[in-house]
Amino acid sequence: MHRIILSSLITFTLFVICPSSQAMDRFARLGVGFANQLKNDLPSISFKIQRSQSFSLGGQVAYSTDENKGGFSVGLKAYRNLFDEPNLSFYASALGAVISRNKQGTSESVNGFQFDFTLGSEFSFPGLESLGFSLEFGGSLYKLDDFVVETVGNSFIVSAVHFYL
Repeated sequence: MHRIILSSLITFTLFVICPSSQAMDRFARLGVGFANQLKNDLPSISFKIQRSQSFSLGGQVAYSTDENKGGFSVGLKAYRNLFDEPNLSFYASALGAVISRNKQGTSESVNGFQFDFTLGSEFSFPGLESLGFSLEFGGSLYKLDDFVVETVGNSFIVSAVHFYL
């Protein structure tokens, strides 16, 4: 008898405490935050807006006047949601960017481009759905000094953090 009462009490408590199992709905919400994905190593202001249940569009802008490691970058990113879970979505993305970096010790700059193709995940904590943390992995093709092809593995500190308005 005590087991039945204890089991009922635990089950009732879990139903009351656990959040609903709905996927995050960020349709038409603008996410603004930061990212550090671009190869000229400038932290950038990032934005993301979900245009439909399966497609999002984003971008990154960075600028620095530092003579040694300054430069600029502008990039656009497309996201295709693969599937959603509560407080988590998995996506594929493609990034295209124009990047520039100042050469150290000179007044010259190096201009180039970057293309990334990644799979990733954006998650948020229950009760804090307006804050999204992204993780990504995949490949990158870029040219600043030389043409480089490399793998990408970005934690949420490097990938992106967005606050959804």
